[in-house]
Amino acid sequence: MHSIRIHEFGGPDVLKLEEQPVPEPKADEVLIRVHAASVNPVDYKMRNGGYVPPDQLPLTLGRDISGVVEGVGSNVREFQASDAVYAMLPRDRGGYAEFVAVGVAGCAAKPRQLDHVHAAAVPLAAITAWQGIFDHGGLVDGQSILIHGAAGGVGHFAVQLAKAHGATVYATCSNDDIDFVRGLGADEAIDYKNQRFEEIANDIDIVFDLIAGETQDRSWSVLRDGGIIVSTLKEPSKEKAARHNARGVHYMAEPNSDQLAEIGRLIDAGRVRVEVGSVFPLADAAAAERMLENEHVRGKIVLDVAA
Repeated sequence: MHSIRIHEFGGPDVLKLEEQPVPEPKADEVLIRVHAASVNPVDYKMRNGGYVPPDQLPLTLGRDISGVVEGVGSNVREFQASDAVYAMLPRDRGGYAEFVAVGVAGCAAKPRQLDHVHAAAVPLAAITAWQGIFDHGGLVDGQSILIHGAAGGVGHFAVQLAKAHGATVYATCSNDDIDFVRGLGADEAIDYKNQRFEEIANDIDIVFDLIAGETQDRSWSVLRDGGIIVSTLKEPSKEKAARHNARGVHYMAEPNSDQLAEIGRLIDAGRVRVEVGSVFPLADAAAAERMLENEHVRGKIVLDVAA
């Protein structure tokens, strides 16, 4: 099979198209013929030397895919050959490949309303949004949330998931994305360059931080007493949390088939849509990562592996 691997850390040029044997699924795994894989910031961060020790190289990148089950391990009862599925992969499995074997804990039936390209854009980003908002943030119906970076891969899911669960949604984005973010359901779309979110959002229950830096620091002032900042990027300051009688949480998303199935149901019900900004063939994975790392991207970038 064709796969994209790295043998050393560095820029996009270290991504190499190679031939690898098709993996054999273990007893609790499914073998998936990959139709599409999405590109996420964690991919270029791993390529640059983050999260992965050098002794784990060479490595195939890619944390989420959509495809068709080719075979199943002896203990698998949830899926069978020819099932269309999408999956979030652990870090030791790469989606930039024509086949991948993965445990059933990260898989769910592909949403019927999506093609493989759009389905591949969902798992990591949507689960990151789900776990940040609900598992760590504790969002419930009637609360308010401020989402920073609302037009990006995780952010555009966060807006929709929060709105689908009855929240009042404030969202920061660029001026070019204002209409897009409003279309996702945001009650207030805030141009972060020309407006100060502190002057618009206040008494907020949850700040979902996908930006970090001074944006995170400024966010303490908009929280209600007892509110929380949840960040995918940086551990919020414990001192500032105590000063504002608030909490701060940093987390990394984990595969969860039940959450992925629920997200799929929301997609099929028309309550969550998927924005794909650009599509590249597998061989152009370096160009895809270069775009994500260096340009403003609305929604997700996807590799069409079957092209």
